[in-house]
Amino acid sequence: MNIKNNKRWLYIATPIFFLWFFGQIDKLGISIVQTDPQFLSDLGMTGANANAKIGFLTFIFMVAYAISNFFWGFFIDKFGARKTAIIGVSIWTVTMLLGGFATTYEMFMVTRIVLGIGEGMMIPVCGKFIATWFNKNELGRAQSSWISGNYAGPAIGAVFISLIIATLSWHATFFILAGLNLLLVLPMLIFLTRNEPESHPGVSKEELSYIRQDDTPVTEEKKKSYVQDSRYWIVWFGMVITSFLFFGISIWLPTYLMQARNFDVDAMTGITSLSWLFALGFVLICGYLADKTKRPSLIATILFASCAILLTVSTQVSVAIISALALGLAMGTLGGIFHLSNLFIVQFSTPETAGRAAGLMGFTNIFGGFSSYVMGWMRDNNGGDFGPSLIMLIAITALGFIAYLFTLKTENKEVQEAKKKIQNQSEMQVI
Repeated sequence: MNIKNNKRWLYIATPIFFLWFFGQIDKLGISIVQTDPQFLSDLGMTGANANAKIGFLTFIFMVAYAISNFFWGFFIDKFGARKTAIIGVSIWTVTMLLGGFATTYEMFMVTRIVLGIGEGMMIPVCGKFIATWFNKNELGRAQSSWISGNYAGPAIGAVFISLIIATLSWHATFFILAGLNLLLVLPMLIFLTRNEPESHPGVSKEELSYIRQDDTPVTEEKKKSYVQDSRYWIVWFGMVITSFLFFGISIWLPTYLMQARNFDVDAMTGITSLSWLFALGFVLICGYLADKTKRPSLIATILFASCAILLTVSTQVSVAIISALALGLAMGTLGGIFHLSNLFIVQFSTPETAGRAAGLMGFTNIFGGFSSYVMGWMRDNNGGDFGPSLIMLIAITALGFIAYLFTLKTENKEVQEAKKKIQNQSEMQVI
């Protein structure tokens, strides 16, 4: 395929990359903002229960985010990914402005709830776009395009937000991010994307033919298959675990680095940014390996085991930089698992059901909110010590590893059958 017949990477992959790039900064930038003493003082997050109040902000955001994922999925399947994405970004742009004007904890909390509702469309929107716009043999790379934004955004955002807070104020962070959404993300969605490649004037007949290659008619039975496939529910449970671990680590990482390991602001920013780059690296590697090996379940199983080992290292070593890097790498492995989980969504559903399948999978993000709150509550009850929280994360990682073990036999069987089919076709061609 030449550049002329690869327009889907411009029209779809590029907008959804920036959708996640800025969406994740808006969502997870709070982990940096909450290290600012002025922010905590202005919104009353001080005192004996301060950590629980900080964690509750992410908890309530994730509740709204997760529940709206489910409902957005049905909206997307009915009205299309493009319209849904435009509505969602418009909601969260206004919300970011209101967040910058917040003067009380309660007011700020309301803006986080509405932000969660607006951003809840992101996973099902991208699942729908990918299922509709890309050939089945490039799903891993296509998923990598937006999941890369998922981690590149916070990696750069950590530095960006720290700089804004240092030179202006925490309020300015929200105003600037709202402006970037309005000036960059919305125009891309409006002018570049369409719901289907058939309705896009820039897509050639050759590219459309490639996208639809090997498409088969969708029966009613196939439309329902994802809820009947036990592997979908194993992946769903794996996403519960991944969300709990990922948001627990990512939200509290900057605070952990500064308060538990005594890093200054500059070092905290650098390590936080590096941790997001680790996640991005795992996404890119897993996207390639998933397409190459056709063994995404095996890769996810290995990543869960690696995460448990790295978390253990982080809690046991006394050298601060080694502990920080181990925790950052653990977060990186979860990025790889998250990518593979979204790949499974497309594999186990059809273009017609991808929005609902992704929305149901996105509901698991609610457990990420529980994690941030539980870790804050445990800190308050253990004198600010992160140790019990990290031990809890190690135990939960083991559950994800065990769950994925049950997918390996079926996956191996499918790979072997695919190899035999290719071999038989080669033999027939020779004859």
